Amino acid sequence: MNVLVTGGGGFLGGVIVRMLRERGDEVRSFSRSEYANLTALGVEQFRGDLADSDAVNRAVKGCDLVFHVAAKAGIWGAYHDFFGANVVGTRNVVDACRSNGVGRLVYTSSPSVVFDGSDVEGGDETLPYPSRYEANYPATKALAERLVRGANSDELAVVVLRPHLIWGPGDNHLVPRIVARARAGKLRRIGTRANLVDTVYVDNAARAHLLAADSLFPRSALAGKCYFISDGEPLPLWDMVNHILAAADLPPLTRTVSPIVATTLGVICEGIWGLFRLAGEPPMTRFVAHELAAAHWFDIGAARRDFGYDPEISLQDGLLRLRQWFQEVRE
Repeated sequence: MNVLVTGGGGFLGGVIVRMLRERGDEVRSFSRSEYANLTALGVEQFRGDLADSDAVNRAVKGCDLVFHVAAKAGIWGAYHDFFGANVVGTRNVVDACRSNGVGRLVYTSSPSVVFDGSDVEGGDETLPYPSRYEANYPATKALAERLVRGANSDELAVVVLRPHLIWGPGDNHLVPRIVARARAGKLRRIGTRANLVDTVYVDNAARAHLLAADSLFPRSALAGKCYFISDGEPLPLWDMVNHILAAADLPPLTRTVSPIVATTLGVICEGIWGLFRLAGEPPMTRFVAHELAAAHWFDIGAARRDFGYDPEISLQDGLLRLRQWFQEVRE
């Protein structure tokens, strides 16, 4: 097949590209930059901005299948920037698929689109969208997700995947953030609850994308639907954080702040960063405080049933690979 992966130079997108190439698909990537590792894999690279409809259309033309993985992530930033990348960009991908006769679109979303600050324990795809969001990322991802699901038709079959807290070697978001804060002495446990949280090893998340694509066609069981994706092994959040720290040869986290203190700090930081337009992300926000204090794990039974998803890499194997990666990076 001729396949486009938006964000093919990124963390998840890069693993999807590798798996597609390993099975013999012709792959192209759409990203802001050019990547030497993609060139080495024989991937045709298109550079551009998702908000540029002409650039997106050029990348999509001639493809049979599109994985729309690229997005603007983060806990802080102007709504306009998130909307441009996540909503306008997704609309451009959908329109390009329609105008170029692409039959299948797999969209990477996030479980944060259903997070309202309270515990989610074994939640499934019937969870509703909340009435309000505390961050622009989930707010715009929810709009994009609705846009994609609304585009499902007999001409363009779509499916939405919601991988939860992707981690592994090459991570450029979750793992580095945890490790950097721990090394700087700025990482704190929020509360004393053993709140269970799902994560997903990056290879498992990528494989879920390929499995969903292979089962996707008009009027199939998964067309127009969304699916939670995880390793199916929820752990207490702070145990998982300590596993990541151990893989980086760092001591376990011991210092704690209460959820009330963390939320208050988030309100103060948001006010200061918003008032003075400070660069970078605040050290805490309300969204992060609530997310780190809550349980959020999901039932992946629908993904198992509808497209045969079953995590192949266990938590133990994933952590071993993460440790090996840290050692390689240090060398």
